[in-house]
Amino acid sequence: MRNSMQILLKAAAVLLMVASFHAPGHAQTRPAADLIITNAKIWTVDKTRPHADAVAVLGERIVAVGSAAEVDAWHGPQTKVLDAQGKLLLPGFNDAHVHFADGGDHLQAVQLKDAASPEEFARKIDERVKTTAKGEWITGGDWDEQKWSPPNLPTKELIDPVTPETPVWVNRYDGHESLANSVTLRLAGITPKTADPAGGQIVRDAQGNPTGVLRDAAQDLVNKVMPPMTPAHRMRAIHQALDHAASLGVTSVQDMNPSYDDVKAYSDLLQKGELTVRIYVAPMETDWKDQAKIGIRHAYGTPLLRMGAVKGYADGSLGSETAYFFDAYTDAPNTHGLLSDEMHPVSAMQQRLRNADAASLQLCIHAIGDRAISMTLDMFTQIEKTNGKRDRRWRIEHSQHMAAKDFARYARLGVIASVQPYHAIDDGRWAESRIGPERIKRTYAFRTFLENGVRLAFGTDWSVAPLSPMWSVYAAVTRATLDGKNPNGWMPEQKLTVAEAIEAYTMGSAYAEFQEKDKGSITPGKLADFVVLSDDIFKIPPAAIRNVKVEATFLGGKLVYGGLE
Repeated sequence: MRNSMQILLKAAAVLLMVASFHAPGHAQTRPAADLIITNAKIWTVDKTRPHADAVAVLGERIVAVGSAAEVDAWHGPQTKVLDAQGKLLLPGFNDAHVHFADGGDHLQAVQLKDAASPEEFARKIDERVKTTAKGEWITGGDWDEQKWSPPNLPTKELIDPVTPETPVWVNRYDGHESLANSVTLRLAGITPKTADPAGGQIVRDAQGNPTGVLRDAAQDLVNKVMPPMTPAHRMRAIHQALDHAASLGVTSVQDMNPSYDDVKAYSDLLQKGELTVRIYVAPMETDWKDQAKIGIRHAYGTPLLRMGAVKGYADGSLGSETAYFFDAYTDAPNTHGLLSDEMHPVSAMQQRLRNADAASLQLCIHAIGDRAISMTLDMFTQIEKTNGKRDRRWRIEHSQHMAAKDFARYARLGVIASVQPYHAIDDGRWAESRIGPERIKRTYAFRTFLENGVRLAFGTDWSVAPLSPMWSVYAAVTRATLDGKNPNGWMPEQKLTVAEAIEAYTMGSAYAEFQEKDKGSITPGKLADFVVLSDDIFKIPPAAIRNVKVEATFLGGKLVYGGLE
């Protein structure tokens, strides 16, 4: 608490200095800035002053934004001055939906996303076996069978010949199904007689034998027998994640479903002064009491590490055919998808969320199919009736496939659409074959959300998708699918402008974590988190945005990646 109070007092002092400096008749007795960045092309995301040439920082906060002459008034003998050489400076990107420690772990795990065939998939596993110590598991993956011809799911028979003794547990890139080899199935005790758990499916062949693919809640059958991550391994993964985020201009992340071991590791790094990304954590809603019983509420903590949210699941994913729809899948008419295990029964989920809301915890619910989204909105409506109205900032994570009637309900309830644009250009390769031409019109409907007055918060779902904000902005602006078949945009009426995409990635994400007064724009008094880009994404062809590099990333006025002259 003492550290939190000191931080608040320092922030208040900076705000008072900013206010007094702009007061009429003020004698310029304020201290000099620690840092000034000049000769920049600043897009502030602050509607009161969208453009500027320079910014000054005192401590970890911005104290001046404006012309070079205006900001130079803060120049003192010890002020460090950096020349941006006319480059574009933006607020630091705030990724509203990541799996941060897991993302770092995936950087050091086997990579299968680019495996273009089953044969390449098996070859990559074989190569990994040769460098894996006896007793260790092969994990990671992010495979995508939609890149194969035909796009059939992998099976244990594909990898058993090269993994006779090594447990393999590799996930599909959406995280909603994974492949186990025979060694892993034995360790988990999965046989033809094993029943499907509620909210999950053991995929079986024509004879009823498990193929090795487990969907959604069925993955827990393996997860519970996996050896736990060691503290040293976890810390290596988080350090890799921190470095990776800084290199991409990501200064804040909102971490969905971290374990409490992850949260402890973040806390250890905070104490050591080694956190180079601001983190807001949202553990599982099933564990809501862990935060509530000690009085934690939304956005509780320090500028670098906060808690007070919970994350739940209503359904699965479109790629795994477990997103839950009103109508059956076009290419699988025998299924509407699956409700998550948390939704069995729905009444229990409703009660947990109501109790978490009563404890002032923020609710962030994964819902992808139109029926799962509608059911989540139904639960929110009932919670509001029971617990009364207030500023809750409910979030539906992904918000991918909407029923037409529900855009207005988002707006009425103040629900934030926490979306990941990269998924649109990825899923757009094959989504219409899954749900048909009518439902596809309301898929990744970013423009329709804005037209209905719904707030957008941008993220990536890393490691499901790349952490790169440039790829996400490119996706939102072009909607050009990854297969190159829609160069003018898939569902182009849902495109956003560059300015709208940047706002969703900065102020939108800040609002989604109750932090719009502290970050999200280049505004005096806010935290000095910003990024300098190699190219002006407002000027270059939209197709080139994905290739833009980060030249420097600043967190609280401190350089955490790259540099300027």
